[in-house]
Amino acid sequence: MKNRMTQTTLLAFALIILTIFSSSFENFAFAAKPDRTAPTAPTNLKAISIADTSTTLSWSASTDNVSVKGYDIYRNNIYLASSSTTTYTVNGLLPATNYQFYVKAKDAKRNVSAASNIISITTTSTSPTPSPSPSASPSPSPSPAPTPSRKMVGYYAAWAAYMGYYPNQIDANKLTHINYAFANISSDLKITLGYPDVDPNNIAQLNSLKKTNPNLKTLISVGGWSWSGKFSDVALTDASRTTFADSCVAFITQYGFDGIDLDWEYPVSGGMSTNTKRPEDKQNFTLLLQKIREKLDARGAIDNKHYLLTIAGGAGSSYVNNVELAKLPQYLDYATVMTYDLHGIWDAYTDLHAPLYNNTDSSPQYKASVDSSIAAWTNASFPADKLVLGVPFYGYLFSLVPNVNNGLYQTYGGANSISYQAIVNNYLNKPGFTRFFHSQSLTPWLFNGSTFITYEDSQSIGYKTDYIKSKNLAGAMIWELSQDPNGVLLNTLYNGIK
Repeated sequence: MKNRMTQTTLLAFALIILTIFSSSFENFAFAAKPDRTAPTAPTNLKAISIADTSTTLSWSASTDNVSVKGYDIYRNNIYLASSSTTTYTVNGLLPATNYQFYVKAKDAKRNVSAASNIISITTTSTSPTPSPSPSASPSPSPSPAPTPSRKMVGYYAAWAAYMGYYPNQIDANKLTHINYAFANISSDLKITLGYPDVDPNNIAQLNSLKKTNPNLKTLISVGGWSWSGKFSDVALTDASRTTFADSCVAFITQYGFDGIDLDWEYPVSGGMSTNTKRPEDKQNFTLLLQKIREKLDARGAIDNKHYLLTIAGGAGSSYVNNVELAKLPQYLDYATVMTYDLHGIWDAYTDLHAPLYNNTDSSPQYKASVDSSIAAWTNASFPADKLVLGVPFYGYLFSLVPNVNNGLYQTYGGANSISYQAIVNNYLNKPGFTRFFHSQSLTPWLFNGSTFITYEDSQSIGYKTDYIKSKNLAGAMIWELSQDPNGVLLNTLYNGIK
């Protein structure tokens, strides 16, 4: 009896403790739980204007207006952009095309509302330009910038759209050609969209730039560092080359491009370790270009148009040895040489990213320069007037660098690539950083005793435009445009190359 009472008493006591603990735990859990209450959905979404390639949207704010920090705009169920206000203009649309839109509100804690009402709009057809009546004086239109006598080729990377830099932000009057990077190669060895969620809008915006600069040519660039793995298979047989070439013609006619740019990194050797590579790539690359040229010319005869065929080639001697450079010019309009990444984060020591000339410095690693790269191409019988010199709009940042020799040719702890705009915003003319300029290699770097940054600026680009003209090269190529959104380097390059 005593034991039973003791057990009963202990059980009652345990229940009391458990009740108190549970209540306290619930209070604690409730207090610790983050606020995940989403804002209310925006309402009354409507299109307040619709044109052939654009529409302006307007909506009523979320009723949680104090906490809401912005609105996400969706087109055809795909995120398009954000706005801090309750209006947004969508550019780069196709004429006479139906689109659906909705918006969502978001707060500072990243809580997102339900969708607003969905609207469906159809852009207008492109209106023909009316002829002025005999008695009317035509209104003067703004004069575009003069076309450079040499080529100004700019790459636009598809992924720049994810960071808010769109093709309609490009100063098209400063360029003769824009390469859209990149298209991929499908398992059946045909060209295919690389970023289908953003490519259609990007491509439409890109081609709309021709309204600003009627002389502008747009090309689809295929491959690149990440997507060159199937080129060897594409080039292997006449049947595979024909399949790919036919798909290229179909692609550019579907999307309104003026040509194809092949960025095979690289035939025979190099590139990603997972790429397929063969010794016969050297000859097959020539045959692939021959086949594409044949198919482009056949389509051009139908369209009464010349379609462009270009390549982006490596700057090193290994690339020159692994392709038949003397045979390629007959098929190409021009070749861009990737005269950058001559040194970088794969090296054991800090060095200059894209030096114009080799220098006489004592260095623990190899020498490489723009000049030696161009000389390798011309010595292999590739004509200078079909060579376009690559200019980087980015650099490399090295950290934990010893404070020796102003940071040049030193070991480092970490490294990453960095855009010119980020260099300007965070390092150039900032306390502690000193700019140095190499008197022989004609390129700058920054150093603060620990952080070393190699990059290009207006001075070094000025020397490179002088070099282009002195060597009678075809022009300059930019990798890539989003890294200089304010156009500082673009303006220098354009003004220097004219």
